[in-house]
Amino acid sequence: MNSTKKLFSNLFVRLKFSNKLAGFWLRLFAYIIDFLILSVINYYLFILLKIQPEERLVITNLVALVSSPSALVTGWLYYALLESSNYQATIGKKIFKLKVTDKHLRKISFGKATGRHFGKILSGLFLGIGFLMIGFTMDKQGLHDMMANTLVIKNPDKW
Repeated sequence: MNSTKKLFSNLFVRLKFSNKLAGFWLRLFAYIIDFLILSVINYYLFILLKIQPEERLVITNLVALVSSPSALVTGWLYYALLESSNYQATIGKKIFKLKVTDKHLRKISFGKATGRHFGKILSGLFLGIGFLMIGFTMDKQGLHDMMANTLVIKNPDKW
């Protein structure tokens, strides 16, 4: 009985909200904005903490900006706090009027947002296929969305 209820619940979301789900390109553009914001935050955090990359090459500095322990913590807190807030979106997602929800279109918890964020590591493995799945799955979910049981919806205020 429980599996039947789950099946109808998922079918309801697919039928009623399939045109409201955010696709690959909108999400990519939102990610680019978030990446730029986090790069600026991490740049100033590096100055504040006096963190200096070993070499002065631009590529080395860029890699350090996104892969240092402080940058990983900053990224986790940025995504998890904003996506579990009442806004349900990062700044990039907010610009494109996107929200992160659970399968029942409710706000997600900080724990679920954290799992979703770290699930992006798996989505990025193997040439980013976990992200490319967004363009090909019925619910427009990446691997990290499937793992966290979340959806990204567009223009929720116009429903």
